[in-house]
Amino acid sequence: MIVDQLENSEIYNQIDDSFKKAFQYLSSTDFSKVEAGKYEIEGKDIYAIVSEYQTKSEADAKWEAHHNYIDIQYIVSGEERMGYAPLETMEIKEAYNPEKDVIFLNGSGDYVTATPGTFVVFFPHDAHQPTVSVGNGSLVKKVVVKVLVPERF
Repeated sequence: MIVDQLENSEIYNQIDDSFKKAFQYLSSTDFSKVEAGKYEIEGKDIYAIVSEYQTKSEADAKWEAHHNYIDIQYIVSGEERMGYAPLETMEIKEAYNPEKDVIFLNGSGDYVTATPGTFVVFFPHDAHQPTVSVGNGSLVKKVVVKVLVPERF
């Protein structure tokens, strides 16, 4: 897991060329003019999902993980808490769905608060619980860039 500000994203371009492309997209797009939806950056290898939602209580938010994609979750507006934990510390709640590349989990972990400009990277070994309210909650606009796990990982 990585937590940082978009202004520092160049540090992570060395991880893989796909990270460079993902961060270029996040840095060069005016998301105030982008509606909710799915946007291809590089076919199925790198794409973005823009969403707007009201944050949830910790009890209502789901723990999840992905096998094939790395999540770069970027907060455009609002704020939310994101839980994270090592995947091996979690219990399976719902079996892995290969079509949606998601497994739902039970467990607990630590939390970070993400505010506008913050991005959080979740790798396949990171269980995560996004959309958790800070205080009374917030309307959030978020971009999740899905990066296909590079073969060298």
